[in-house]
Amino acid sequence: MAGEPAPTTHYSLLTLSVDFPIHPIMAQSFAVIDREIGTHKDKFSPAEYEIVRRVIHSTADFEFQHLIHFSPSAIAAGIQAIRDRLPIITDVGMVKQGVAGLVAKTFANPLISAVEEVEVALPGKTRTETGLMQCYEKFPTAIFVIGNAPTALLALCQELQSQELPTQKLPALVIGAPVGFISVVESKAALAKTPVNQIRVEGRKGGSPVAAAILNALIMLALERESGVGSRES
Repeated sequence: MAGEPAPTTHYSLLTLSVDFPIHPIMAQSFAVIDREIGTHKDKFSPAEYEIVRRVIHSTADFEFQHLIHFSPSAIAAGIQAIRDRLPIITDVGMVKQGVAGLVAKTFANPLISAVEEVEVALPGKTRTETGLMQCYEKFPTAIFVIGNAPTALLALCQELQSQELPTQKLPALVIGAPVGFISVVESKAALAKTPVNQIRVEGRKGGSPVAAAILNALIMLALERESGVGSRES
């Protein structure tokens, strides 16, 4: 009812204590999504559905329930990497800004935008591609979140496929959600062929808000796992 305080989720951890008020409009929106998606949500694990629902909430597009693909250990690996405070590498600033607030309030992982790491692209490369590969050289086991630049995702996949990499050289998780018409589908197909833990959005759809929504959902799942409050199966 109007005037009532928003419900609050409280996480009290050894290293952080955070209150997360759930805005009434968000709660109502989640209820609408639950109602409209109906029994289709049963094809997802509880943790997968949390991610899918947050993406639908950020886009108002129910088609994403058919487009998001999870590799078998992706969510568990992502949660562990977040809890281990591994770096988070985003392709562009919009993805970084979309997750910066929640990262700062929770696990405070190092957060790097690849395109901001270089001023000049290597010959024949984009700035984002150049910056992302530079970040991979420094932080090969980081979480990589790509919501805009298919060239960067292609370059990363080519590196992962170019040699037999030991497990300790693989990213903890790759979120592949670039959007557009040129090289987008190809970059996601290349990601699908790699052995890396991945959450990817098939087809032309995706974007910075989608990539940020996936990571923010993972952060909330990591909070649940660390606090023991209602942790969901991956």
